[in-house]
Amino acid sequence: MFDEKNLTLVYKSNMKNYNPLSPHLQIYKWQISSLLSITHRIVGVVNFFAIVLICIWAMLIMFDVNNYSIIYIILNSTFGKFLAISLCWTFSFHIVNELRHLIWDAGYGFELKVSKITGILALIGSFVLTVIFYVLGRNLF
Repeated sequence: MFDEKNLTLVYKSNMKNYNPLSPHLQIYKWQISSLLSITHRIVGVVNFFAIVLICIWAMLIMFDVNNYSIIYIILNSTFGKFLAISLCWTFSFHIVNELRHLIWDAGYGFELKVSKITGILALIGSFVLTVIFYVLGRNLF
């Protein structure tokens, strides 16, 4: 196995070539694409659990209409409204960023300038969609 002496030798041999073992925060410059990639993955996990909760909510309503009153109280609270708007943003962001990935899959948009522009448009578009959905759906709850 590797001990501390061997790891030090590997590190020193790589540093002779001025090659780090891996990019780390001290030398890595953040870009919009890396930020959106990480956000896309986190939002995907959040959306998975949100869909599971929405399905459980729908099943509770199917079994007994009185269960809707509990969800109604939660969604009408400040936390519930914040949660609904946040989930609206996560779904909007995931959809808009996925459209960006779809364009990449078609072979377009790989240039650095275009990638930055589409990344910013994905962020702005997700917030615009969230506001639109909020304005259209605020009378539902």
